[in-house]
Amino acid sequence: MIHLVKSGETFAEIAMNYRLSLQSLLQANPTIRPDQIKPGQPVYIPGLPNPQSIPYKVDVSIQERKLRLYKHNILIKTYPIAVGAILSQTPVGQYVIVNRAPNPGGPFGAMWLSLSKLHYGIHGTNNPSSIGKAVSKGCIRMFNQDVLELSSMVPNGTEVFIHP
Repeated sequence: MIHLVKSGETFAEIAMNYRLSLQSLLQANPTIRPDQIKPGQPVYIPGLPNPQSIPYKVDVSIQERKLRLYKHNILIKTYPIAVGAILSQTPVGQYVIVNRAPNPGGPFGAMWLSLSKLHYGIHGTNNPSSIGKAVSKGCIRMFNQDVLELSSMVPNGTEVFIHP
């Protein structure tokens, strides 16, 4: 997939956000000088498909506390979620799912889907009463059966749009 450099973003930060080593990102982009990247510059992210080739899209409304799953731009499912608390808000933006971990343990429930923003993801919970509230450290929290269902449908590379 292609990542477009954002203002203030470094090559090392891009590598971390996509859970890649700096060396592997450099090898995938041999013509790029990491100390001279500019906003809007395309960077090839190895190992992830072009998001346009994936029929699914995830839309997260922080205010509504809903995650909507679309297939070919048709809404197929809406899930209740928990979002970030006031002091640890869920980051707004366009991301992709970069990897996943079943049964990550602790408060992350039955599944973890990493987003292309370091330390953030969509995950299950060990506290189902938190769903529908603004209580997480910024992640999108789902009922365990919901995150398992979602993860069974959406591949890595799926776009995730988070908005207020």
